[in-house]
Amino acid sequence: MASALTDKLSRLVKEMRGQARITESNVQDMLREVRMALLEADVALPVVRDFIARVKDKALGQEVMGSLSPGQALVGIVNRELAATMGQGVSDINLAAQPPAVILMAGLQGAGKTTTTAKLAKHLIEKRKKKVLTVSGDVYRPAAIEQLKVVTQQAGAEWFPSAPDQKPVAIARAALDYARKHFFDVLLVDTAGRLAIDEALMKEIKELHAALNPVETLFVVDAMQGQDAVNTAKAFKDALPLTGIILTKTDGDSRGGAALSVRQITGAPIKFSGTSEKLDGLEVFDAERHAGRILGMGDIVALVEQVAAGVDVAAAQKLAAKIKSGDGFDLGDFLSQLQQMKSMGGLSSLLDKLPAQMAAKAGQVDMDRAEKDIKRKEGIIQSMTPLERRKPELIKATRKRRIAAGSGVQVQEVNRLLKEFEQMQGMMKKMKGSGMMKMMKRMGGMKGMPKMPF
Repeated sequence: MASALTDKLSRLVKEMRGQARITESNVQDMLREVRMALLEADVALPVVRDFIARVKDKALGQEVMGSLSPGQALVGIVNRELAATMGQGVSDINLAAQPPAVILMAGLQGAGKTTTTAKLAKHLIEKRKKKVLTVSGDVYRPAAIEQLKVVTQQAGAEWFPSAPDQKPVAIARAALDYARKHFFDVLLVDTAGRLAIDEALMKEIKELHAALNPVETLFVVDAMQGQDAVNTAKAFKDALPLTGIILTKTDGDSRGGAALSVRQITGAPIKFSGTSEKLDGLEVFDAERHAGRILGMGDIVALVEQVAAGVDVAAAQKLAAKIKSGDGFDLGDFLSQLQQMKSMGGLSSLLDKLPAQMAAKAGQVDMDRAEKDIKRKEGIIQSMTPLERRKPELIKATRKRRIAAGSGVQVQEVNRLLKEFEQMQGMMKKMKGSGMMKMMKRMGGMKGMPKMPF
């Protein structure tokens, strides 16, 4: 996310680290560059002015500790003020209400409200162990109700039926009554959006809010909207008592201005960010960690969390025990390693959380090509019989041609995969009985990450 802003600020961070001492002159130079970077990233002008004034005030009054260079002190100030602009730390979702806790989802059409409703349902079920019901009050978009039904089922929540000929307030009241009678912990209400802010939309959502008295009113905003996101946020803030913001499409090619603007414009904290189109692509928003990512420092905590969530601990321990017993590493194991990589969100998702310098080195590899390569290898192995996966030495010319035809690749691709597998098999043999295997079992899978297949 916000790659242009990250590039500019991380370059500036490098230059600032070389400064011998803090002076009014170098602070002014630094602030000029920061101002330009923020404006180019579509951050709202009032937010930029306030941010620059705060940094200048703190920088000129800063006493540099002996262990820090002035440049490092300036970086620290910028980092803290970026985090303060987006809201300090983590703002948890509030479920402190007599069940069911009602959460109202608001925003324009196209911001991703319906998918985000399902993502939030999945988050509440898996992380908070809640029983969740969803309902759609969008009676204007023909596919909206059916879309919510499908994604709700995928998320593992329950869906309350509604129809286009019903009134949104009547739908919401019926869903609330059902949620009470069936002991649901949370009711998520997906509301109608428009292509632009209009009086009818605001009147309807005010009526819904009055009828439901939600514990949370979350504004869903597209991170790629830039200045438009700020205008939309202001309009919804004037109409509703917003309690939080969900930024969607933060994995897109956005300039990042929305993340820095909406918190200050609405006064509501950013509670979640959508990091992918998948239903598990919703992260609790942490301002400090997000500021680090914008400054090119990466987010190692998020990276570890993503890897830990994606790694199958039992499978890693089973593989370690198998290799130790002498059964050997086969193509089925190789396939499971490739699938683990996919379950962690893919290479580009992991790369996004690395510090800028490491990401730049890794970025020299074509990530799209590498991810396609993973899928191609997966297809080749899946075109083999179970016996061929267990005994790759059986795969001779005729079998190679059949496997290549079955997976839609050339025979050379099959040969290349078999050669890579042999190299990995050799590496696993060397690991047998070593401290590495013990560590794999002890750590429960962190070494279950696959070798980069390129």
